[in-house]
Amino acid sequence: MRGGEAIIESLKNMGVKTIFGYPGGQTIPFYDMLYDADIDHILVRHEQCAAHAADGYARASGKVGVCLATSGPGATNLVTGIGTAYMDSSPIVAITGQVPTHLIGNDAFQEADIIGITMPIVKYSYQPKNPDLIPSIIKSSFEIASTGRPGPVLIDVPKEVQEGELTEFRDSLIETPGYNPTIKGNLRQIKKARDLIKNAKRPMILAGAGVIIANASEELKKLAETINAPVMTSLLGKGAFDETNDLSLGMLGMHGRKVSNDYVNESDLIIAIGIRFSDRTTGRLDSFAPNTKVIHIDIDPAEIGKNVEVDLPIVGDAKNILSSLNKVLKIYKPSKEVDQWTDMIKEKKQELLPRVSYDDVPLKPQSVIKEIAEVLTADSILTTDVGQNQMWAAHFYDTQKPRKFISSGGLGTMGFGFPAAIGAKIACPEDPVVSLNGDGGFLMVCQELATVREYDLPVIAIVLENRTLGMVYQWQSLLYNERHSQTLLGNSPDFVKLAESFGVNAVRITKPGETKEALTKAIKDNEPVLLNVVIDSEEALPMLPPGAGINEMIGEYKLEKDVI
Repeated sequence: MRGGEAIIESLKNMGVKTIFGYPGGQTIPFYDMLYDADIDHILVRHEQCAAHAADGYARASGKVGVCLATSGPGATNLVTGIGTAYMDSSPIVAITGQVPTHLIGNDAFQEADIIGITMPIVKYSYQPKNPDLIPSIIKSSFEIASTGRPGPVLIDVPKEVQEGELTEFRDSLIETPGYNPTIKGNLRQIKKARDLIKNAKRPMILAGAGVIIANASEELKKLAETINAPVMTSLLGKGAFDETNDLSLGMLGMHGRKVSNDYVNESDLIIAIGIRFSDRTTGRLDSFAPNTKVIHIDIDPAEIGKNVEVDLPIVGDAKNILSSLNKVLKIYKPSKEVDQWTDMIKEKKQELLPRVSYDDVPLKPQSVIKEIAEVLTADSILTTDVGQNQMWAAHFYDTQKPRKFISSGGLGTMGFGFPAAIGAKIACPEDPVVSLNGDGGFLMVCQELATVREYDLPVIAIVLENRTLGMVYQWQSLLYNERHSQTLLGNSPDFVKLAESFGVNAVRITKPGETKEALTKAIKDNEPVLLNVVIDSEEALPMLPPGAGINEMIGEYKLEKDVI
């Protein structure tokens, strides 16, 4: 067995059925061996999209996604996707080709120190100098990527190691010094959390992606209903708690729901689970819940107390800790004060619902999201790109189940949504997959229309066309005296003709009701489709300005009449 064959066999042993990649000079040996292998390979049209597709696969399935690129520019093109996965704790294994070992460090053709380049944005890196090490490295990479706080692992394989013969196939785990994530929460701390909850009169729960990663949504639901506490989420926490539940307040933060932002500072206890309190969630830190006690549950001890001062830290897996917390709260009954608090919040939630017009032309993007929501089921997967399209979806699309809303949070990567949808469709072939994009972000990855066409992947790409870089345009309008510097995209391309040039059917949408009709047909037809939705370029989102407190939102939806 040669090194490349050992990679393939090891991936199969880890349950991998599909990898996403793009060949090049230093991976030719591996691709030659892949020719006869019984493992699927999706040829993306740009290496960055291979990483995003692997990431989308991981987020939709909960399994490790795998991407592959050649050395030098191929490897560096993966960097944005690796960084995206790292910021959002998504488990991927990125395999790169490398120049032969005797040329490493000589500035050889297409050589790049990809291990050095990615060191700050991976959990671990390997560079096997001996093909015998490959099976153990693959197994260990999957273990590291998927355990504790998940994240990307890089394997950089020199060309002659891919070609070299193994003396034996041995896949024992490699010991990783210092890597021993805490899974089980400290029972003493859990009992202290119980006592804080019992003494609270105005509790709120703040759930992040850690709840989804830990598969702890049922435990979260049980906790929320036991203690009768409203539940807010971060952007990446969408789906951790059913947003159609009466206790759900939706997203907190810069573009969060008004009820969440207005009342988080009124609570006397925040139970934060699997969240890192990013600046986009908290606003200005010194004005975020200054008089509120905070319980912070997270598997990464480095996140606890990093941004927000914590009264009670609990390190461990969210599912494990919430299960234990639910046990010690078994006989708990909410007090009259707690019930009154939650009833008041539910009333405010209804009062503060945003007013949206469904009849305007050009279309309001919020109405487009509502039409999408009317078509998609709880099992449908919605991926988003980054910018206004992302926040309209986060704000107006109720996600009912985990792993059904997939978006780039920490890095805010334009171009993420469409290739992530490709990965999600491979992971969940029975679920409808819709990718929501702005026209700016979609132009960065539109070549992947070739991928969905060639592999006949029924991914539905919705492009919201406002001919601007919407989020930056909005900031320029609100904060820079409408000086729109380099945020106007002009009139090209024609997105319908662009899609058709790739052999993908496309529909231009300009009127109310057409999105719902076209999306329903696209799902029924079960083939790749692009829906080009023309929206109002001047429509903006309410937001927290940089440096503002959590309850200092600016902007509102201006209508002649109120329509919920």
